[in-house]
Amino acid sequence: MTPSAPRKVESNLVAHARRELRLLGEDRDTIRGLCNVVQAFAHMGHSGSSAHHAIAYLEKLLRFEPLTELTDSPSEWIDRHAEGMTPTPLWQSRRNSEAFSTDGGKTYTLLSEQTAAGDIATTPLRRSRALPQAAEPETNA
Repeated sequence: MTPSAPRKVESNLVAHARRELRLLGEDRDTIRGLCNVVQAFAHMGHSGSSAHHAIAYLEKLLRFEPLTELTDSPSEWIDRHAEGMTPTPLWQSRRNSEAFSTDGGKTYTLLSEQTAAGDIATTPLRRSRALPQAAEPETNA
């Protein structure tokens, strides 16, 4: 008889996730996949405080949300008008797909806020963080 490999002991966090997902009625593949994610998180070894921050970051990243405020950097904005998608100037944020600007990213509105407000006229206008302009090279005359 050959000895079997020692069975890995699941962390309490993974066991909790597996139990809750089973109670929810999730399928085996979904449970396995989500438990792999939970296991990867558990291996990071966070304490209570750092786990709280990591979970907040992870939730935003998984929702495709930015971790910092949007800026007016042209590299953060896609010119949808230049692509022929809109009849008037309109930029969409690369970092937050629900953020749209009519001035190249200096200010913007969020689609979710426009929906909640009911129309564009009452939608809050947000201001992007202005990035410092590159200094002009000095010329020796």
